[in-house]
Amino acid sequence: MSIQTSRATRGMASAPHSLASASAVAVLREGGNAIEAMIAAAATISVVYPHMNGIGGDSFWLIHEPGKPPTTIDACGQAALTASRAWYREHAVTTIPFRGPLAANTVAGTVGGWGLAQRLSRTRLGGRLPLSRLLGDAIHYAQHGHPVTRSYTDTTQAKRAELGAQPGFAARFMPTGEVPRPGSLLVQSKLATTLARIAAAGTDDFYQGELARSIASDLAALGSPLAADDFTAYRATERAPVYLAHSRGTLYNMAPPTQGMVSLALLGIADRLGLDAVEPESADYLHRMVEATKQAFFLRDRHVTDPTYMTVAPQSLLSPAEMDRRAARVDLARALPWPAPQPPSDTVWMGVIDDTGRAVSFIQSIYHEFGSGIVLDGTGVNWQNRGASFSLDASALNTLEPGRKPFHTLNPALAHLHDGRVMVYGTMGGEGQPQTQAAVFTRHVVYGQDLQASISAPRWLLGRTWGQATQSLKIESRFDGAVIDALRARGHEVEVYGDFDETMGHAGAIVRAGNGVLEGASDPRSDGAAIGY
Repeated sequence: MSIQTSRATRGMASAPHSLASASAVAVLREGGNAIEAMIAAAATISVVYPHMNGIGGDSFWLIHEPGKPPTTIDACGQAALTASRAWYREHAVTTIPFRGPLAANTVAGTVGGWGLAQRLSRTRLGGRLPLSRLLGDAIHYAQHGHPVTRSYTDTTQAKRAELGAQPGFAARFMPTGEVPRPGSLLVQSKLATTLARIAAAGTDDFYQGELARSIASDLAALGSPLAADDFTAYRATERAPVYLAHSRGTLYNMAPPTQGMVSLALLGIADRLGLDAVEPESADYLHRMVEATKQAFFLRDRHVTDPTYMTVAPQSLLSPAEMDRRAARVDLARALPWPAPQPPSDTVWMGVIDDTGRAVSFIQSIYHEFGSGIVLDGTGVNWQNRGASFSLDASALNTLEPGRKPFHTLNPALAHLHDGRVMVYGTMGGEGQPQTQAAVFTRHVVYGQDLQASISAPRWLLGRTWGQATQSLKIESRFDGAVIDALRARGHEVEVYGDFDETMGHAGAIVRAGNGVLEGASDPRSDGAAIGY
């Protein structure tokens, strides 16, 4: 498959749905900045790609402004104040379910993140576009309908038996009683009304106003532990990112409770494994990347949780000494046995760079496809199941506590390269996120591949994503058979997937060169586009 890298000079957006990219570029054309454009894209994609994300979930922002240190927005909702291990025992639950009202136990932080982002846009970047403009496309698509994608149809069909009986699911996602066909129009009237209310009353209404009261009432009626006080207590927060000193530049990502540190650690370890001496797409390259992944995941499983509960400083896990120690544990001839399984997730990554070089790397999620599966009657909001990642084992690293933030696979990435380029990149895909980030970065930055080629190239994934139960090393079939045989000979349990398999995630990237030229790429495995002007 040959897809060319998009190039432009005044602005660029990349998203896994073309309508979201178009919404962002329209805002840029009207003089909006990168943050305003991303709010528009985030709102649109919450409507047109609802199996992947929505306003009932969480989001994270990584923001670059030329000449200033990057900053982030943590829009992760906390566990309900009544959501304790004892509360679940009283409900005869020994493991938090992944679906239904008992899985809906954390506040949705996304809308609060939009609000904080708009405030930063106004106070620091001179943003002036009203929320009604930024949410305008999303409201239109929800009210009048948007064309259904093949991804939506296939995912809805695959999850129909599991989720069809959840409250409100069929009414919103299968309004005719059948799974919508690709190209048909999906109207989401209640969601349109909710977005219009946010546009008119502001994002705080989701947590303290009319919307908050409706949401809390519907959640309580369904049996969720969330209550009005949980929404009132929520605040999106601005935080410093974690960073990695890499041979090609300084790389940034989200701090815990996300696995952003893991994505950086993977690249830091791989940077010490002699990538320059091996060919991209070779067994030597893949083996190094997979083994670096395992070492990074060992760090994650030992340390990463809500930062309030961590016993080490996240940045210390990315020190040169720690990267050296982890790299020294990689056997270049033999695969290390793969550790315990982790849950899957569904997510969208998007990037925007504006005409002054301000950039946003953004990710938004409801965790599993369709989240908890419940849709609130008053607002049409599909609630996330991110809190299902909590453990009810008191000794577990990510044990449930009232008000605690859940562990997140979400992590948008940003790189300041030594050659003066700025790169935003990321993907959906649970455990695949660090691995796909590493694939895109190494192919483009280390090996000099064309940006679109680095995303379109065949990918691998160790572990679980998109509901897959196996922990094998999944390889797209476009890899040479001799490469697959060589990996198996080194001890990897390899499963061969399709040519452009959606299991491998929906990646995207934008790079701005020192002369102002923008390059953008989008994943052919998605319905996306990289659009510039």
